[in-house]
Amino acid sequence: MSISLFYAEEGTLAHELAELKLAKELGYISRQKYTKRLKEIRLAPIYTDEMDKATDLHKDFCVERFNEAKATNKDAVIMLEQRLDYSPWVPAGFGTSDTTILSTKKLEIIDLKYGKGIAVSAYENTQMKLYALGAINQFGFLYDDLEIVQMTISQPRLDSISTFEMSVKDLLEWADLVVKPKAELAFRGEGDFIAGDHCRFCKVKATCRARAEEKLKLACMDFQKPPLLSDEEVVEVLNTIDQLVSWAKDVQEFALTKAISENKLWPGMKLVEGRGSRKYADEDAVRQALTAAGYDQDLIHKKTLNTITTLEKELGKETFNELLGSLVTEAPGKIKLVPEQDKRPEIKASPAADFQ
Repeated sequence: MSISLFYAEEGTLAHELAELKLAKELGYISRQKYTKRLKEIRLAPIYTDEMDKATDLHKDFCVERFNEAKATNKDAVIMLEQRLDYSPWVPAGFGTSDTTILSTKKLEIIDLKYGKGIAVSAYENTQMKLYALGAINQFGFLYDDLEIVQMTISQPRLDSISTFEMSVKDLLEWADLVVKPKAELAFRGEGDFIAGDHCRFCKVKATCRARAEEKLKLACMDFQKPPLLSDEEVVEVLNTIDQLVSWAKDVQEFALTKAISENKLWPGMKLVEGRGSRKYADEDAVRQALTAAGYDQDLIHKKTLNTITTLEKELGKETFNELLGSLVTEAPGKIKLVPEQDKRPEIKASPAADFQ
């Protein structure tokens, strides 16, 4: 299974688990059906304890938001995995909102992001705004007093909750003046392809020519004229190198998947098998064989403490710090050069360091 396919299936299972827990909490499903489906999910090969904890956090957050809505309007409604149609602005456009909450004057769309690679912001998030348009399109006639749209992205594995709020009036104006004209162009196969951070979610990110040309600007920089890069050129490389590496990996994974699953032959390339990893076929049989041969148990078994990360998850951060905080040391991290907007605090280089 390719990495991208694994993450997709992992995300799908996490969403299903989160929906199941919310449905149970809200009384939308019987205990018998909940227990049966929960058991099936936990037997899936990609299920982990981390998935259970993350979906619990998301479920609690959604219930909290719904309770807040009911506090101002006892008739507030919450919908799970609601299909939303925004085709009045985007031809054939639709999406599925993980959680939709409707109450007096306010609509909230909550989206679960299970990934932990990049924190996704709700600020001016196009996907979330389109979902909100879909909700207004379908339910606006029932809630004709809607004034505010609140869009929230819940990313429990990163302890990240991002919320963006705007008026219904501004949202509809954006839909009419920005979305609709661009969507009509795209539907006719016209308009421009623009590479950006959004490319990482695109189905053709590996073979998109616009993205390739954008990334190859860095790879094709003329390092001969002048002989040394200017400070500005060095910074340009530093700011785009991660994107270039990400793009190269996408192309590599695409080509490998095609070669394996479709027997595609790439000119000048071939499939080979890398070094395999060894494991015991039967651990009990190994123990018995070594014991029968007279070897000591200390040689057979290795006893070590669980890792810091494992114990911190099991005990909880507060208990872990209370019991073991004074017994844990932390070595300095590897120094990196990052853009100024990075949230980590700046450190000063040693004046004695010889950078020449």
